[in-house]
Amino acid sequence: MADPDSPELLPELLMDTTVAEAVADVAAQHDDVAFAETVLRRGVESVRDELPADAQAVYISLVLTDDAGIAVVNRDYRGIDAPTDVLSFPQHEDLMVDALPAGPEGAPLMLGDIVVSLPRAAEQAHTYGHTRARELGFLLVHGLLHLLGYDHESADDAAVMEARQDAVLDSLGLRRDIAP
Repeated sequence: MADPDSPELLPELLMDTTVAEAVADVAAQHDDVAFAETVLRRGVESVRDELPADAQAVYISLVLTDDAGIAVVNRDYRGIDAPTDVLSFPQHEDLMVDALPAGPEGAPLMLGDIVVSLPRAAEQAHTYGHTRARELGFLLVHGLLHLLGYDHESADDAAVMEARQDAVLDSLGLRRDIAP
């Protein structure tokens, strides 16, 4: 029997990443694009058993921006004229991960878009007393889980989502108890 964690059985992660000019230097300094790919790949691996069985690849669009950039997106798409830390725009609205439709054979499963404010991630890391990497990892996994239909509207849903987030972050050594 094949090992379910074998790389050939895991879906390939396809990412289109845009880094806003305002944060390009910071993103390059911290190697944020490579870090994001590692975190999101681990997140996809963690939900492999919940994806359509024939999903050979998943596609995520990622935007790394500043507070002004994410505020524009927040205003334009959510009607909230303020910056935030992360936004997610699922391709399959109102579907839980186990109900994601299979696409055409061989086509990647389109999950959606994640937008992250890098300055907000750094500020929150400082506020919460952990590393920037831990906070950015958290925001990426949080965004990914929203793309997959996870939410935190109820206490039960929040507990499930938090357990998923913690499992992925712990597997990457990104724990809350590690100080900057």
